[in-house]
Amino acid sequence: MKNILLIIKREYLTRVRKKSFIVMTILGPVLIAAMYGVIIWAAITTINTKKVHIVDESGLFNAKFNSTPEYVYTYQQSSLNSAKALFKKSGWDALVFIPATIYDNPKGVKIFAEKGIPLELQTTIERNIEREMETLKLTEAGITQSVLKDAKMDINSETINLSEQGEKKSSAAAASAIGFFCAFLIYMAVFIYGAQVMRGIMEEKTSRIVEVIISSVRPFQLMIGKIVGVALVGLTQFGLWIVLSLGVFSIGSSFLGDQMSKYSEVSEQQLAQLPPEAQEMAKQQMQTNMSSGALPEIMGALETLPVATIVISFLFYFLGGYLLYSALFGAIGSAVDAETDTQQFMLPITIPIIASFVFAQFVLRDPNGSLAIWLSMIPFTSPIIMMVRIPFGVPIWQIALSISFLIAGFIFTTWLASRIYRVGILMYGKKVTWKEMAKWLFYKG
Repeated sequence: MKNILLIIKREYLTRVRKKSFIVMTILGPVLIAAMYGVIIWAAITTINTKKVHIVDESGLFNAKFNSTPEYVYTYQQSSLNSAKALFKKSGWDALVFIPATIYDNPKGVKIFAEKGIPLELQTTIERNIEREMETLKLTEAGITQSVLKDAKMDINSETINLSEQGEKKSSAAAASAIGFFCAFLIYMAVFIYGAQVMRGIMEEKTSRIVEVIISSVRPFQLMIGKIVGVALVGLTQFGLWIVLSLGVFSIGSSFLGDQMSKYSEVSEQQLAQLPPEAQEMAKQQMQTNMSSGALPEIMGALETLPVATIVISFLFYFLGGYLLYSALFGAIGSAVDAETDTQQFMLPITIPIIASFVFAQFVLRDPNGSLAIWLSMIPFTSPIIMMVRIPFGVPIWQIALSISFLIAGFIFTTWLASRIYRVGILMYGKKVTWKEMAKWLFYKG
């Protein structure tokens, strides 16, 4: 046990003292926050108003297009040829031609532009025409606009879980997002830190340092120490990322708040440039967007989740999944002499974790279905699938059974990997095959 602790300490301190670890631990949350900050800042501060001119031969769409801060529509009773002649001098971004036969020929609409127009603008124009045509046809059938408005209803349901403890609010959206996010973190951790174990073993093997180490400790102790040491490095990095992310989020929220106030001032200037009939509608739309903040809704949704169960389960399945797969990664690293030789062995090992991430899409549709239950019991898929299910509520007996199977799976894979490791770590200059590795499992000693 003393030797294992010494190896864990060595592996841990060697990695956390590296400049690359320190830099990525500090810069990781900052870079991610900067990326999303730039996207949000660009979204709330850049509005390029596009001028769209409507030539309506049918006379059905006059003043039917609602101007917004993004799109301003103008109308003129003129022919298409004269409008096209004025296009370059007018400063229009797009020219929309609606033929007189639009009622019978919906495909006759044409949009002219000096350059290609955005898909959003094309879709907006098409939807406006479709909406007006539907209104005209419904009016002919005796259904007025007021009846249509009264018929439209905004349904916002509330989900409640019924259990032995009583009624409790739930949120399917929050459960799906949190479950998928936790599963994604475990998926990335298995590949990132499992690969670190494999490369570390390969480096020691190719440099022949392992020959000196093996003289003092047993191969099994060396493998376990390396696996646990890297696991602690991963937990340290995740913990620091969480703390730093909270700090960056606080600073970013303050910065975006200042930008939102500036955005309001700029928007008022842009509104003054709109036609009078469009200003009131645009103001109402902006007030609606400002008042419907997403943060309170998100926080309310998170309160409906079993946070303690999610956190504890995440820590266990993070460690369990990592330990299970890293043992196999370590076995591969001990069996080969170069990283290029690992490809033939990596695919069979990584298929279960990749498949479980794919199956997670289907599990989200039915978290308590038979597929979800069986996959959450198999040790190779349970770290991903169970984390997707837990936010929706999983019976304690299923979690306990899944944990038992995962522990048994880790013990089995560690035993399997140690049998390969003890032979492969001292094997040089030979191309290893699956058949050769199978023989190593039965070597005595």
